[in-house]
Amino acid sequence: MRNMKDLIQDLDVIDTAGVEQCEIKVSPDSNSGHTRKLYIESYGCQMNFSDSEIVASILAKEGYDTTSDIDQADLIFLNTCSIREKAEQTVRHRLKHINGFKKRKPTLLVGVLGCMAERLKTTLLEEEKMVDLVAGPDAYRDLPKLIHQVDDGQKAVNTFLSREETYADISPVRLNSNGVTAFVSIMRGCDNMCSFCVVPFTRGRERSRNPHSIVAEAQALFDQGFREVTLLGQNVDSYKWSEEENNKARIEKKGVSQTINFAHLLEMVAKVHPDLRIRFSTSHPKDITDDVLHTMAKYENICKNIHLPVQSGNSRILELMNRGYTREWYLERVNKIREILGEDCGISSDMIIGFCSETEEEHQDTLSLMDIVEYDFAYMFYYSERPGTLAAKKLSDDIPLDVKKRRLNEIIRKQRLHAEKSNKADVGKVFKILIEGTSKKSDQHLQGRSSNNKVAVFEAQNKNKGEYVNVLITECTGGTLLGKIVA
Repeated sequence: MRNMKDLIQDLDVIDTAGVEQCEIKVSPDSNSGHTRKLYIESYGCQMNFSDSEIVASILAKEGYDTTSDIDQADLIFLNTCSIREKAEQTVRHRLKHINGFKKRKPTLLVGVLGCMAERLKTTLLEEEKMVDLVAGPDAYRDLPKLIHQVDDGQKAVNTFLSREETYADISPVRLNSNGVTAFVSIMRGCDNMCSFCVVPFTRGRERSRNPHSIVAEAQALFDQGFREVTLLGQNVDSYKWSEEENNKARIEKKGVSQTINFAHLLEMVAKVHPDLRIRFSTSHPKDITDDVLHTMAKYENICKNIHLPVQSGNSRILELMNRGYTREWYLERVNKIREILGEDCGISSDMIIGFCSETEEEHQDTLSLMDIVEYDFAYMFYYSERPGTLAAKKLSDDIPLDVKKRRLNEIIRKQRLHAEKSNKADVGKVFKILIEGTSKKSDQHLQGRSSNNKVAVFEAQNKNKGEYVNVLITECTGGTLLGKIVA
């Protein structure tokens, strides 16, 4: 039998460094008897993937099945990302390719959804004439009407940003689902005007979803056999909802209208069932509270992993980024996480290298912060100026590209060393793993994640996905734990 280190070369190993890339997911095949086929490519973040599930649900009621074969599609949607220039370039190249399909099939309808739709609607529709339909993140309920407009020979667009839309009443179609893990959107938009970020302009103002609908969705997922939900938002820590403020009938708690914050919501979802794991993303360092950390410590089924983007290790750069915290504040929050949740709590991050006017000494501050925190995982990028942001309007993108790339490579090397050190420290430990499925290269091996979000691969031993098993870690690579099931 092949040993584990040989086997791992054939697996989809989770790297410890999320470098400049754009994750893409394609709609799977569904067959409920509908004659029209919808093909969706989703780019970028988990919020986009979650939104595509809402789109699929809306259009299923209009007679569309999803397909993974673009040649079979009657309707093609690209759900896009504008967070970095490379993501937009990827979509533009893809649209040029898709126009070749359209020439062969004139009835084919092509649309762009999401953040890029909001930012470049005029360019895509009128100047480059790449698409028939453009819909922003808050306009998906309007898709049936927009499709009818295109069928009538018109160009169709709706990029209106809502202050109320949360799609709380729509049950998503679970695309690319493994039947074990699922995303649950708890809020939309963002009020943090980070100077480098387009999200407030493409996704609108922050608004939180009714907590009772969130709990109901989590319960329904558990009843369907799912065993893990990830609560999604641009900034989950700032979740805040009350019946009174959200213009509905009041909840009375000791005569006072109850405001539900993120710590309350975490507890509500954790109580759905002890076997339902809870994850969340993304947290903002300035907003994560001790109450959230104590709630995580109280419930075993709330995973001990926090994605806490730092962006830079230097306080002057953080101020230019309008992040709302200093290096010292961030490190205090990390210390509090370790104090309340223990050293085994996973911490991951985002970092932007080569931001406007960043000096070599300030770059070194990011490297030194990494040495203090020792992240388990990080997404790392060099700065890409986005039109319309505060940085584009007020700051100069003055760091040469070769310097950005050199600094990024230094950050990546540092992160890989820390991740390898962290994984080696786990050898000999036993982790409770939720099995998410078989490895892609061997049905004799299973893979799943620990509470602190590390991927483990181990022999199947007649276990099945959706089960929890205890796994003794015997070996590791830079990005994956290898082990065996124990009692």
